[in-house]
Amino acid sequence: MSIIGKMQDWPLTVNKVIEHAKINYPRQRVITRTVEGPIVEKTYSEIYDRSKQVSNALKGDGIKKEDRVATLAWNGCRHMETWFGAMGIGAVLHTINPRLHPDQIAWIANDAEDKVLFVDLTFLPLIEAVKDKFETVERFVIYCDPENMPATELKNAIAYELYIDGQSQECVWGDFDETTPCGLCYTSGTTGNPKGVLYSHRSNVLHTLMTGMTDALGISIHDRVLPIVPMFHANAWGLTFACPAIGAEMVMPGPAMDGASIYEMLTKYKVTISAAVPTVWLMLLQHLEQNDLQLPDLTRVVIGGSAVPERILRTFQDKYGVEVGHAWGMTETSPLGTIGSLTPEQKALDYDSQITAKLKQGRPPFGVEMKIVDDEGKDLPRDGETSGHLLVRGMAVVDTYYKGAGGDGGSVLDEDGWFDTGDVANLDDQGFMQITDRSKDVIKSGGEWISSIDIENFAVGHDKVANAAAIGIYHPKWDERPLLIVQLHEGQTATKEEILKQLEGKIAKWWTPDDVAFVDAIPLGATGKINKLALREQFKDYKLPTY
Repeated sequence: MSIIGKMQDWPLTVNKVIEHAKINYPRQRVITRTVEGPIVEKTYSEIYDRSKQVSNALKGDGIKKEDRVATLAWNGCRHMETWFGAMGIGAVLHTINPRLHPDQIAWIANDAEDKVLFVDLTFLPLIEAVKDKFETVERFVIYCDPENMPATELKNAIAYELYIDGQSQECVWGDFDETTPCGLCYTSGTTGNPKGVLYSHRSNVLHTLMTGMTDALGISIHDRVLPIVPMFHANAWGLTFACPAIGAEMVMPGPAMDGASIYEMLTKYKVTISAAVPTVWLMLLQHLEQNDLQLPDLTRVVIGGSAVPERILRTFQDKYGVEVGHAWGMTETSPLGTIGSLTPEQKALDYDSQITAKLKQGRPPFGVEMKIVDDEGKDLPRDGETSGHLLVRGMAVVDTYYKGAGGDGGSVLDEDGWFDTGDVANLDDQGFMQITDRSKDVIKSGGEWISSIDIENFAVGHDKVANAAAIGIYHPKWDERPLLIVQLHEGQTATKEEILKQLEGKIAKWWTPDDVAFVDAIPLGATGKINKLALREQFKDYKLPTY
């Protein structure tokens, strides 16, 4: 006869996060720059009450457990209220990335079978352009008050403040199993249609506990956090749950993502921790340097989405005294996979050696496991040098894509439960992982792999370079050779020789690009990463001088 543990069965549902915040941190604030312009402040207690009103408004529209409720919005209080209001009654909150093509936005909404779509004023033209393509949306809620409600032909459109006005703040939350679906986020879809990742209440709560670890995001009630990473990018890297769970105040940037606006929010509200992709930090650092500004309150930034260039890391730490936490993750990992927190052994090293360690993507927190394998699926050594296909598994890692996309309708894991990330990486004996490429972006020259990421990061270290990308170009002898594509800072000029000299001594000599192409702008994808697919198309007929 088997027995079970005699402890309470306390379902891990995300409504408990905002309930905890209301009871224990009722006066902690969420400060938002609105699309209309004014900066507004709401306490966690107020967000809890207004989230209940959202729940009742949704129920009035017939929204039931597991129905999909979509948002197309910036980071802000109203967006948070919609999250907890929808999730609290068991509906699935589906965040849509507004940087996708309008037709793809409509496709995603139809694939998800969204019934209600909440949208910021900024994105109203996007929705109106494809309004006839939405097959399942029955109500459009515009994030504004009645005074700012624009004329629109969208079906059953209503201003958000009017939608929740008069709704009761009493509503039963969480009366369902913790495995109930909670959130839906689609991959960026560089090839083909995006695939949906369906988070459960359990996985999101466990991920929240992971992010709160000291050696993970490590935020506390004493912090004020600015999530520049959008809420439509894998739950703003979990910060929308972690901050209220821990009691940290939040500063939401809204639509203003330029360097000057971000600097204003950082300094005006004494932000201590922030998180964003490298392209955002490049804009901020450029604004700081051009205006001789400092960051008196900021103590730490988390950088993910793509590899952090050494120049960004050193500038933050050496010039501004801000510690950089290099992170890696993906929609399929909820998204935290690794964070670059140094070990005691590494902290005892000289400063340059610490920088070298921090340039790696870091080590996984408890709850994430990873390994690397060769093309035949055989395990590779954790020696910090050998690269292979990065596989992960854990308590907040995808099992099956929404509606069985991307496979035969079943699990996308191998027989041992591992998920292939599509990244190429190495691991060392302390668990530190370093991405060397995406498997589809890797440059194979003479049968050997060349890391496009290393080439790009060292190139961006040049003072004149704003952005850089390395892609493989056909070569009759070597199969592929690297082409370095460079976007210079405005007003700058440079030669091929000048750029290649920047790489000397930093990469293997045979990795040196065969040519350098200068462009006005390097295309970025929907998540702010370099769009290698577009570059490969743009340069598909390029002939290298070594051909």
